Amino acid sequence: MRAMLLDAPGRPLRSAAIPRPEPGAGQVLLAVRACGVCRTDLHLRDGELPDPKLPLVLGHEIVGTVAAVGPRADRFAPGQRIGVPWLAWSCGECRYCRGGRENLCDRARYTGYQIDGGYAEYAVADARFCFPMPVGYGDLEAAPLLCAGLIGYRSLVAAGDGERLGLYGFGAAAHIVAQVARHQGRRVFAFTRPGDTAAQQFARDLGAAWAGASDAPPPEPLDAAIIFAPAGALVPMALRAVSKGGTVVCAGIHMTDIPSFPYDILWGERAVRSVANLTRKDGEEFLALAPKVPVRTQVEPYPLERANEALDNLRAGRVLGAAVLTAAATPPRGSR
Repeated sequence: MRAMLLDAPGRPLRSAAIPRPEPGAGQVLLAVRACGVCRTDLHLRDGELPDPKLPLVLGHEIVGTVAAVGPRADRFAPGQRIGVPWLAWSCGECRYCRGGRENLCDRARYTGYQIDGGYAEYAVADARFCFPMPVGYGDLEAAPLLCAGLIGYRSLVAAGDGERLGLYGFGAAAHIVAQVARHQGRRVFAFTRPGDTAAQQFARDLGAAWAGASDAPPPEPLDAAIIFAPAGALVPMALRAVSKGGTVVCAGIHMTDIPSFPYDILWGERAVRSVANLTRKDGEEFLALAPKVPVRTQVEPYPLERANEALDNLRAGRVLGAAVLTAAATPPRGSR
């Protein structure tokens, strides 16, 4: 099958023909129809996350159809369209898993990190951690829901129910969260790279009450802010923007160092917290909510072989909405 391989951090992905994986016990084999390009993929390519499986097939926003099922994998039927998210497996036994926080499991494994992902024609996944995809979304449009949507949703819940919500970094996740927040009756204040007027207009088109540069103060204090951009310098800026009792949520898996800041911008019961990974409960809740909003994703499609171009455009801020890779696989022999 065709795949784009990461041989080592810091290198471009390499187009390769590799053996098609076979589903093991409890697993499904997917014919990949679309795979979103996430900033986490960029962090992995750039060597900003430790100890990836190498060589590695990136990609954890996978939409595909079940091509084959392994033993004891009866949750999905061949031909069914399902999605594969970032969380690929958790132990189910530790105190985090038993307490409903499988996103913090120390033994957890992740799609496109320790397990090959969706930058390929086929992928295998643990059926217990996959989701049936909601109707009303094409394959490309559905893919960003599986990480940008799920992590964005978890971040929104962590931010609390304040009415004035700031979003720092208006990319794939923010453009989904903005729609959910507006559906909930909140006002959205969008912060972009200075000079990125296209992203600012995009935010206003999605109903943002205000859009401006990330180094500019909002026109009024915020109740909460979510930082999607991996820039630690935004944390003090966001703290200055939120009112007393406000929460600043750091939503990324990686962020540059946070500079020191005066205590007075934290004082007043402001809080800074992170969001890590997702739970299956997050997925079930968000994928049920998305069609009701309805969330509409804006995507820029790229053929599988142009994955490096998609990653480069994401790094440079040239993607409005989400970049999504497309792959059309030939059905495997003997699929059932």
